[in-house]
Amino acid sequence: MACEIKVILFDLGRVLVDFDHKRAAVRMSGFCSKTPRQIYDLFFESQATIAFEAGKIPPEDFYLQVKDMLDLKLSFNSFVPIWNDIFFLTPKNRLVYRLLNTLRANYKTALLSNINTLHYEYLKKNFPVFGVFDKIFLSFELGLIKPDKEIYKKVIQELKVSPQEIFYTDDRPELVESANSQGICGRVFASFEQLMGDIQSAGIIFSDEENRI
Repeated sequence: MACEIKVILFDLGRVLVDFDHKRAAVRMSGFCSKTPRQIYDLFFESQATIAFEAGKIPPEDFYLQVKDMLDLKLSFNSFVPIWNDIFFLTPKNRLVYRLLNTLRANYKTALLSNINTLHYEYLKKNFPVFGVFDKIFLSFELGLIKPDKEIYKKVIQELKVSPQEIFYTDDRPELVESANSQGICGRVFASFEQLMGDIQSAGIIFSDEENRI
């Protein structure tokens, strides 16, 4: 059953911009006694990282927790570029960006991302993807992290539409499931081709030009 869509809501990571935390883990391994795998397992799903994405701790406190966790021999100013240098663009990302840029002529566009302030500031300077959105929702600013249902409720409230009027795509199924539980028309992002099919099945109208993307 097609949704009555007014807003196109997209995730950021692995949709519009790809990333690989192992890049940072490899570089950090040169400044501590742990292997890249140990660094990744200890660090990238840690409570410190979650708190940082939720805006609960500032960058300097996050760095100190990481330094203690890994016994890291890096200053804050040396840590930040390594922490940030995980992002890259793929042909898929560029296709999604072009798609959003065409859809925004007829629909309101919004972004909902679990992200920390350091990554956001870095991406703003180096990856020009945010200008395609009418509204941007960031976990560190909201104090909430997907899949917390409260973050979706907040987005619905801020967008001033009913949940059924929001089409949402995210690469993580559990985040889409949480959004769907709030009535949002959510679909798991797997590929650009699947996204095109999901958008069309949601009743979103394309011009001939959009279909040629």
